[in-house]
Amino acid sequence: MDFVGVLKRHEIHISMGGHGAWRNKEVVERLCKAVKCEEVYLHAYDSVSATKVGIVRCATFCNTSRLRGSLEHQTPDHVYLGSLPPAAVT
Repeated sequence: MDFVGVLKRHEIHISMGGHGAWRNKEVVERLCKAVKCEEVYLHAYDSVSATKVGIVRCATFCNTSRLRGSLEHQTPDHVYLGSLPPAAVT
């Protein structure tokens, strides 16, 4: 069954913004590499739930502690939360 056809039959909007752009794939590949090299390969998980905890720990570190040159040496959380109206930050 054609995947796109299934989406259209269920009236699901298909976002094509940036579809196939190299930069979209690059971001995902960098994220996967960070998770694999900095978390998964370093730990011998004994369960799926332990793996999930480790991946969440890695994502939390990357978003709250790791400075990004592309964000003027700020963390993603600092940039995103700093752009929200004060009432929206919890």
